[in-house]
Amino acid sequence: MSQFKNIFSLGLDDRDRLNKELGGGIPTGSIVLMEGDYGAGKSAISQRFAYGLCQTEKSVTFLSTELEVKGFVDQMDSLNYNVEEHLLFENMLFLHGDLDSGGVLSATDEEQTRQDLLTDLMDEETLWSADVIIIDTFDAILRNDPKFEALVRQNEERQAALEIISFLRDVISQGKIVVLTVDPSTVGEEAIGPFRSIADVFIELEMIEVGNDIRRQLFIKRFAGMGEQVGDRIGYSVRSGTGIVIENRSVA
Repeated sequence: MSQFKNIFSLGLDDRDRLNKELGGGIPTGSIVLMEGDYGAGKSAISQRFAYGLCQTEKSVTFLSTELEVKGFVDQMDSLNYNVEEHLLFENMLFLHGDLDSGGVLSATDEEQTRQDLLTDLMDEETLWSADVIIIDTFDAILRNDPKFEALVRQNEERQAALEIISFLRDVISQGKIVVLTVDPSTVGEEAIGPFRSIADVFIELEMIEVGNDIRRQLFIKRFAGMGEQVGDRIGYSVRSGTGIVIENRSVA
């Protein structure tokens, strides 16, 4: 049975082939895990997701642990993903995860001391109200959450991860999509393993040195509920003024 009606298109078909390479979009009710080392392109791909989804009239919440709003807008503009209108008309909500000062969201009361980042994050109803929620990077929140760190010291990080996963499952049961980007080198296998196991869409971003060139690719490790056939390895580049460019096509 066709599930096309249950897929959110990533749009921008006139600009790149990413949506086509991913089978026409992301199935609703999905947790998407996007892994990659520093510099692999997690932010650029998640920004491409966010802009394309907004262009197809889906609402998006984008939480960044690295960029503040000006840096986010500047970076999007540099990729020719002009999000100002989407932000102005509240089709996109951007939030900065202010971890250095002990807070989760810079849009909240600055006088309130944040002690349990994950709990506070889950309690922010506005964050989860959009059709698609993107958290870039999720591992930074895990690493800066005192409760999670304490459980890691007690070798109970898997149980903590399962509690987060239960919450995310409740979110996607409403037909939403949650995208988490993670640098696997910063968190232990016991912490990230459960998220890999339950992710409906699991993508690894790889950088490969070929001579003096660095080639990037999306390695599709799992894609449940796909529309059309999804390539298992998709080569891409990130170009200033252009955005994501698909370099080649591999069929699973």
